[in-house]
Amino acid sequence: MATIVAPHDFSAVEDAESLNKACKGWGTNEKGIISILGHRTAAQRQQIRLAYHELYQEDLVKRLESELSGDFEKAVYRWILDPADRDAVLANVAIRKLVNPDYHVVLEIACIRSPEELLAVRRAYQARYKHSLEEDVAAHTTGDIRKLLVALVTAFRYNGYEINARLAKSEAGILHDAIKDKSFNHEEVIRIVSTRSKAQVMATFNCYRDDQGTSITKKLLGEGGDHGTEFTKALRTAIRCLNDSKKYFEKVLRNAIKRVGTDEDALTRVIVTRAEKDLKDIKEYYYKRNSVPLEEAVAKDTSGDYKDFLLTLLGKED
Repeated sequence: MATIVAPHDFSAVEDAESLNKACKGWGTNEKGIISILGHRTAAQRQQIRLAYHELYQEDLVKRLESELSGDFEKAVYRWILDPADRDAVLANVAIRKLVNPDYHVVLEIACIRSPEELLAVRRAYQARYKHSLEEDVAAHTTGDIRKLLVALVTAFRYNGYEINARLAKSEAGILHDAIKDKSFNHEEVIRIVSTRSKAQVMATFNCYRDDQGTSITKKLLGEGGDHGTEFTKALRTAIRCLNDSKKYFEKVLRNAIKRVGTDEDALTRVIVTRAEKDLKDIKEYYYKRNSVPLEEAVAKDTSGDYKDFLLTLLGKED
């Protein structure tokens, strides 16, 4: 369930005028910006952007970029974009990192978004960057990582809930044999993970756990350890995203907050991308795992307008 609190009735024109006023004069009214944008859905934010452009012949995104700074600016920028366009930006930034490309960001998008959402991201990516997502993924990766990521970002999985139990048992056996032989990069492993519906692949992972007495992710970790290859780490991330995305996001948040120096990029990414989806469920996972409310952890590790904005998206009342 979503965490943002948005009104059913609102005026895009009034919001656009208020945002323009917040960006005028001596100093920006950050609280005014948060009070509006932090309480609007993606569809409402899109209407505000259109109204702003009609009123002032200016792109609201560019105006806010020029008025805000730091982690707060980055969070507002990510939030105000259309979700598919936002994912296109996140993917582009991740794969173009010269040192340690963020494969997990691409894996999140490829494995957690619905087939239609992923297709929308690929369209948005082409419109924004004038080449395809898979083209850039392939250009910035090599070997087995390239095979896995390209297969995942180009997938259009069946989105239904039907499963084939015999197929799940058979493919759990294929995965077991591949892991036993340390053939993690076997083409059959990539085929199963990248083409089967989420319901089917989850049934396969459940069969694997029932047959082997341990989860496939734990088995991969045991075989490769924390010092496993980049490919085994990427494969584990893909499986975790497909199998239980809320549990996966809880761990991303936990790691972002507990590390020395908060990982603001990861913290912002999860809150901004899940606030209209399932952030309420992720918050519950976080509390069960850490015995601390996520809002409290975020408030402790962030400050200023950035903190206020994230807390607003987490559902904190003004």
